[in-house]
Order: sequence, then C-alpha cells, then structure tokens
Amino acid sequence: MNQQSTDKISSVLLQFIDWLDSYGETSYDHQSFFAGPVGGGAKALYYRKPKLGTMAVAPIIFCEAFVPSARRFFWRKQRFPIADAHYAMGFALLARMTGEEKYYDRAVHFLTVLEETRCPGYSHSGWGYPFDWVTRTGVMKTGTPLITTTPYVYEAFSYVHKMDYRDRWLEVMHSAAEHAVNDIKDRELSPDAATAGYNPLDSEGGVINASAYRAFLLMSAAVQFGRDDYRRIAERNLNFVLGAQQPDGAWYYSIDGVRDFVDHFHTCFVLKALAKIEQLTGHEGCRKAIKAGTDYYVRHLFDERGLPKPFSRAPRLTVYRQELYDYAECINLGALLNGQSAELDDRVQATLDDLLNRWQKPDGSFRSRRLLLGWDNVPMHRWAQAQLFRSLCFQLYSMKKSERAA
Repeated sequence: MNQQSTDKISSVLLQFIDWLDSYGETSYDHQSFFAGPVGGGAKALYYRKPKLGTMAVAPIIFCEAFVPSARRFFWRKQRFPIADAHYAMGFALLARMTGEEKYYDRAVHFLTVLEETRCPGYSHSGWGYPFDWVTRTGVMKTGTPLITTTPYVYEAFSYVHKMDYRDRWLEVMHSAAEHAVNDIKDRELSPDAATAGYNPLDSEGGVINASAYRAFLLMSAAVQFGRDDYRRIAERNLNFVLGAQQPDGAWYYSIDGVRDFVDHFHTCFVLKALAKIEQLTGHEGCRKAIKAGTDYYVRHLFDERGLPKPFSRAPRLTVYRQELYDYAECINLGALLNGQSAELDDRVQATLDDLLNRWQKPDGSFRSRRLLLGWDNVPMHRWAQAQLFRSLCFQLYSMKKSERAA
C-alpha cells in the first residue's frame, strides 16, 4: 500500500469523525427490529412455534430487506458499549499516530462513558447490550454482561493505559478480568479443555467465539497482572477453541449441533483472538490453527471478486449480499496478520479498495449493508460504524508503522 492509500484512509477517517460529531453517539441497531415488544415477541414466537412464528416475523424480515429505515418504528436509538469501546480504541490509535491531544481526549471521553455504563448488579465490571435480546435459548435481559462485549472494553482501557499509565484504567481492566473469571462459567469437556458461557447465566457454553474472547481477555490479563490463575483458565478455553476447528480449517458458530453455520465475521472473531494470543505468548497451537483457519477463510468467505461474503455455510435465507461488519473485521484481521498470507493480503486490499470507493456516504458515515436491491443506509454504531472506524485506524496505524520501519 502506497502513500496514496494512506492519504485516502486519512481523508475517509476525517470525514467520518465530522459525521460522528454531528450525528451523535446513539443510533439504531441491527437488532432494533427485534429489540422492542413487537419484534421481540414475534421472534420469541418463531423460536417456540416456527410455523406460526414465521408468519409473525415475515413482515419484519421484509422491512429489514427492503425498508431498513423502518427500524425507527420498532425501537429507539441507544448507546452501545461495544461501539464505545471501538471508538475509544480508534481515537487512541489516532492519538498515538498524530500526537494530537484532541484524539486522546476523545478516547478518554468514551472510557468515561464506559465506566458509567457497566452492567449493574455485579461486583466486577462487565458490559452487554442495552436491550432485551431474544435468542433461541431465551431472553438475555438488558444489562446482562456478555463475554463477547467485555473483552473489547478491556482492550479499550488497555489502549489508553499504554498511553498515560493511569491507575484508574488499570483498575477497570482488573475488574473486567475478575468478572471473566468469577461470573462467567466453564463447562469442562476434558481435563484440559472447557467451553465458556456466553454470559453469567449460561452454564452450557458451546459458542466458539465466546470462548475465544474469554481466552484472549484472560491471557492478556495474565500477562498484564502476572496471574497464573488467569492463564490456566485461558488455556482451557483456548484448547476448546483449537479442538473445535474442523478438518478443513473452519469453525462452526457453536458445537451444539444446531448452530453449525460458518459466517464471515464470527470466523474473524476467532482468528483475531488467536492472533492476539499468539502475539502475546508465541503459542504454537494458535499458529497452526491460524494457518488452517486463514486458508479456509480466504477460499470460502469471499466472492468471485475477492470481496467478503456473509456465509460459506448459511443457517437460513440471507436477505442481503454484503455486510459492513464483514468488511470491518476483514480489514482488522488483515492488519493483524499482514504478511503471513499472500492470499489474505490480496483479499484485504480488494476489500479496502471496495470500501473506500463504494461504501462511504456523502455525509461521512458508511452504508450498513448491500441488500438484494439497493443499500441499507441506516448508520448503526454497533453494526458496524464503530468497528470499521477502529479497523481503518488500525490499518492506518499499521501502514505508518511499516513505513517508519522501512
């Protein structure tokens, strides 16, 4: 990537920040159709009685596919901790690149918000969704901490702590690690492997990216705080993730025998957790799994143009062609694994080029989805304006770091 690419990404980021300043830090969401009583009730009915439920959710799916702006009739704009964490990381990266105090201040602002929005009712710090999330196993109530959200918040505090070394941030990181140890349950599968629960109420586990997230958080915290007990728990979750990899290199969403789909961004979630653990520890098992997983990823989760596609093994009818979240995670993974796979580097370059040329709107925000007909242009911080912002900041930071090293 050349100076022109660096300049283009910088320009895109500045336009996005202008949009964020004017739009504000709350938004609708991918789940807004199902977050309120009408959509949530229809989804719950679908899981209980699929035939009757299909009729209930059909009009909502139609809106999702053809009238995405109808979200505003189903639920309200909200603030999302996972988005705040990604914005904090993005601004921290910009502060490190430019030395500009305004970006550091913006990162600190998001950390301050995160301190205020931790889930109530727990001794230690965890974060989740600000809506009732209806799933096939029940309803995760508002304020339920999720192991798929908390590690991002931990990482956001870590980013800023590496800049200013404030004990305040370190205390939150330690609290989040204690939450992951004490509030998230393990289900033992063998003497050296265990699957982590998705939240404190989940004792079954089985969701692979959830265990990958917990393994990363606790391995990072083990290094940060010198805690062998964190490391031992992380290793058991890591062994589960490594053992769940299929012979072709893929990971199903879950080992429950039901949710055996393979999609783009969940594959990235697992690979990036393994990449971060490998960078921290030099773990040989991670290295081998990353190689096999990357080979699968580049061959099965991109279309004929080399652009991200949502599924290689879909769970249901898909009402969209491409997803901003997939682009964000592809770019992030590419920066983490840059130079390790020529095929991956090529896919990332194609994805970045397409994103920069087609996905940013005149107001500076990004399109959320390419639908079967047209685009979903509703900007959603969690899905995935914030993730893309952080990915582009990380990509730019990595490019500038490579330039300095050359």
